[in-house]
Amino acid sequence: MKLCTFHATDGHRIGVVADDGVVDLAEAAPELPREMTALLAAGDAALARASSAAAKARSRQPLDRVRLAAPILRPPKFLAIGLNYADHIAETGREKPSLPTVFNKQSTCVIGPGDAIHLPRASDKLDYEGELAFVIGRRCRHVPRERAQEVIAGYCVANDVTVRDWQIRVPTWTMGKSFDTHGPLGPWLTTRDEVGEPHGLRLRTWVNGDLRQDSNTKHLIFDCFALIEHLTTAFTLEPGDVVSTGTPSGVGIGSKPPRYLVAGDVVRIEIDGLGTLENRVIAEPDTARI
Repeated sequence: MKLCTFHATDGHRIGVVADDGVVDLAEAAPELPREMTALLAAGDAALARASSAAAKARSRQPLDRVRLAAPILRPPKFLAIGLNYADHIAETGREKPSLPTVFNKQSTCVIGPGDAIHLPRASDKLDYEGELAFVIGRRCRHVPRERAQEVIAGYCVANDVTVRDWQIRVPTWTMGKSFDTHGPLGPWLTTRDEVGEPHGLRLRTWVNGDLRQDSNTKHLIFDCFALIEHLTTAFTLEPGDVVSTGTPSGVGIGSKPPRYLVAGDVVRIEIDGLGTLENRVIAEPDTARI
């Protein structure tokens, strides 16, 4: 099942994407929660009800007439993993980590498919990172690897947009990874039962139609299940938490000379079975201030 959040006249709604259309769950199953994180927290019974309601729905909106938002509008936690593909480590000149390199992206950076990425006034070193992200479906702690799949609600495409000079100024990376609009997610959340094995999905990134990244999630150093085991050793994961698993080689900073994003560029990321996430870069508008 493909779950989406979309714009409506009364705010945002959640729906099921099927047959090039969107079933509005507020109409098909009004008893269900109206927000994605709440729906996930309601558990498997709620997801089963959503699937059943979508299959029986008499009407759906054409997908090309629906403006999608990020599936999780404001994740409780937005965690990301650095240096998680060997080829990306090689292009950055770093050493292979012995443990996952974990950092936070602030949840205010999240945008959806079709939304604009801002080229910030503070820097021109703007870079893209196509990534597989997973979303937590149940509150969990101390999850062993062999049970990690049970706590994943589903998967989506992520772009870990990075301001490179701000990233390297301090060891924690958070500032360079958290500028507003620098966390595109989408186009929807594909549930784990539909994805099956997540560690064999082709991942590609284009900039203005030029293929920059072409890899596969089988090359992750620390895969999704290992990451859950590691993270839950320290803290509780909750429904709606997003974990972006890292990027392969082909990012802008890895080119010689670097190929950073400029206003007008279009970044398109596609992962097998999960859809396509596309965003255009624009100059940070004057409205993005107090």
